[in-house]
Amino acid sequence: MDLHAVETATLGPGETKLIPTGLAIELPPGFEAQIRPRSGLALKYGITLPNSPATIDPGYRGELRVILHNLGREAFTIQPGERIAQMVIARYEAVEWEEGDLNDSLRGDGGFGSSGR
Repeated sequence: MDLHAVETATLGPGETKLIPTGLAIELPPGFEAQIRPRSGLALKYGITLPNSPATIDPGYRGELRVILHNLGREAFTIQPGERIAQMVIARYEAVEWEEGDLNDSLRGDGGFGSSGR
């Protein structure tokens, strides 16, 4: 779903601001909301979310606010009602960690390109 701004805000080049949406949600246990940038704002104006995807956990009850950053060269003004981000609801599994030795694998501790090309 699209998230909309409820206030006017101007982001100068290189500026980051917290933009209110006026929306609050109550997620059931085992679900999260992921907040993602809108591709049109990113392509046309360089507007993105620096913490993308942002995660809203099921215990949060406050207003959803979106951190926007202007990577562009010009100021960008957001108007009330403008679509500023997208929200996806996703299921997740809660896990409990156990301390101990790890099992061997083919990859081992190889990282950063060790799984192919």
